[in-house]
Amino acid sequence: MDVSIGTIWEAVSRALPDAVAIVEPGRELTYGEFDQRASRLAAALEDAGVRAGDTVACYLYNGAAYLETVYAAFKIGAVPANANYRYTGEELSELLTDADAAALVFSGALADRVTHAAGHVRTLKLLVRAGGPPAEGPAGPAVPELEELLAAHPPREARPRPGSDRLFMYTGGTTGKPKGVMWQVGDLLHSIPILRQAGVTELPKTLDEAASVAVAARHEGRAPTTMPVVPLMHATGLFNTMGTLLVGGRAVMARQGGLDPVHVWRTLAEREVDTLLVAGNAVCRPLVDELVRAEAAGTPYDLGSLRTILSSGTALDDRLKSALHERSAVTVVDAIASSEGGPFALAITSSVRELPARFHPLPATRVIGAGDRFVEPGSGETGMLAYSGPMPLGYYKDTGKSARTFRIIDGVRYSIPGDLAQIETDGAIRFLGRGSGVINTGGEKVHPQEVENVLLTHPDVMDCVVVGVPDETWGERVAAVVAVAPGAAATGEELSDWVRRSLAGYKVPRSVVLTGTLPRTPTGKLEVAWARTMAQKAGSSGS
Repeated sequence: MDVSIGTIWEAVSRALPDAVAIVEPGRELTYGEFDQRASRLAAALEDAGVRAGDTVACYLYNGAAYLETVYAAFKIGAVPANANYRYTGEELSELLTDADAAALVFSGALADRVTHAAGHVRTLKLLVRAGGPPAEGPAGPAVPELEELLAAHPPREARPRPGSDRLFMYTGGTTGKPKGVMWQVGDLLHSIPILRQAGVTELPKTLDEAASVAVAARHEGRAPTTMPVVPLMHATGLFNTMGTLLVGGRAVMARQGGLDPVHVWRTLAEREVDTLLVAGNAVCRPLVDELVRAEAAGTPYDLGSLRTILSSGTALDDRLKSALHERSAVTVVDAIASSEGGPFALAITSSVRELPARFHPLPATRVIGAGDRFVEPGSGETGMLAYSGPMPLGYYKDTGKSARTFRIIDGVRYSIPGDLAQIETDGAIRFLGRGSGVINTGGEKVHPQEVENVLLTHPDVMDCVVVGVPDETWGERVAAVVAVAPGAAATGEELSDWVRRSLAGYKVPRSVVLTGTLPRTPTGKLEVAWARTMAQKAGSSGS
């Protein structure tokens, strides 16, 4: 079926016009209303000169406006692109310039940062403010508010679009320039894990069949009610929420702002959410801490509706999985995946008895070693995870990086983002983290993920990052920045000894910096540059 995701949404909206599609604080939108609003926004984009192939950027918090913007772009064959809402004005301008953005829809609370882009990004034809007070300056009174814009344009009639239409997923930016990963939406359809949860094991062959699948899933109770706790600008949040709407499900949004665990759990119970989308420990740990607190206070949350927690972006700690399994009949799906493709491997557990969790590769996954050889199970050889299933076209305007990441081996194209792994004797994957972070200490290679995994088993450790810092003798030495629980008695020496019990001496952190929290990006990635600076300062002061 060579159609865009937007064209499938149109078919589902015609089949389920009165079914609730999106829930956000204070409002519900049916599929019919979702389609009408996106159609009006699509007409507004066209009226401003946005055409098929142009980029429409989403600088938005989670909410209906994000999904409406993506849908509107799909309707006209434009390319939706994510913009990290943590970016400053200059960082936003850099991304929009790289993306050749023709339109920008932004949350009103971010208006002050849009001022820079309005004055520096020459390709912009339309700015749209979604909520919040009127913007000022160059992005001021002339910028239409979303609701006003929708009211001023009649719905654009549906016109089918092909699966070759594109979506950009910008990734990275913590330690370098963000990269625009180019997905054809027809390929993306094959890479959305949540579709399997609704019983879709084979993609429909026609639009009518796609609509029938959604109707059946809705009526039979298989269509998920999904709550993305991770931002929609994260591939995990957006792709799986899109998948929810492909099968007639409901997307439930938390209120905008920082993660509020109390609000999440109350909303889950009130809206009978069955699927939570998270991104590793940074998102899941505060949720678990709130469950434990409420339970101790004698006011536990109602988790009766919860069936699945889907995590991606960074591995989820077994202790958190255990806490979740002990309190609900939940299946935790932990995915090794990236914006560049996958999932490479899944660790799926449904009870404490299945812990410790182990990652098992998908059929399209290989581990590529030196000389482009396939790593053999049980060999102990370290290689890079490679995926030959549906994958992006490459990076926008970066053919060199595209050639390095998307490679042809023995006539097969693989996505190889740089994640290091080994294959155990039984075929399970041992994930070692991103290759660029490997520490070379006296010629010995240390994979930070391996050391972090051990540190995280210490009862006082909440979060951690392991980095290499310069050393005159060894070239680099292993250092750790560790977030410990409030009131914890653990010392740096104790934590180093803890690692020494499990790993070779050269992998033990030579210095440990203790802190209360570790800063992470909205996608769950640690601020590695900050951690390295902290470790270097501690080393230079003799700490």
